Amino acid sequence: MEKLPLTRAGQKMLDAELKKLKSEERPAIIRAISEAREHGDLSENAEYHAAREKQSFVEGRIKELESILARADIIDPTRLSGSVKFGATVTVVDEDTDEERTFQIVGEPEADLEKGLLNLKSPLARALIGKDEGDSIEVRTPGGARNYEILSIRYV
Repeated sequence: MEKLPLTRAGQKMLDAELKKLKSEERPAIIRAISEAREHGDLSENAEYHAAREKQSFVEGRIKELESILARADIIDPTRLSGSVKFGATVTVVDEDTDEERTFQIVGEPEADLEKGLLNLKSPLARALIGKDEGDSIEVRTPGGARNYEILSIRYV
């Protein structure tokens, strides 16, 4: 079984989602199914079918989260230093537009680009790994090549 790297914060986030699904979502769906059954004929009962569909989604997500957490390899970025590696918070500047962006390199299950959490397997993260402050990198994207300079590397 392949280990999945996760930060402690990522583990807590996924664990909280799992607990919410089990303690709130699952019981609410069971109640909704029960109420929909009371309405009679299930073959034409839209509420029943919607509740069953939601139940299927929630149960699938619970299984997925349990699998991720069982395979998690928790890495504490505060114990790391040096060049860019998993857990690093990296500030880069786009050499073409002078736009600065800050990302933390995290595992795939916790990645969220809008929150600055960059998937370890993304082209940008792969290009950053092993580099140091002041290094320039080229990243090939579907929109063409982009050049970035690493301004800072922090492990928080």
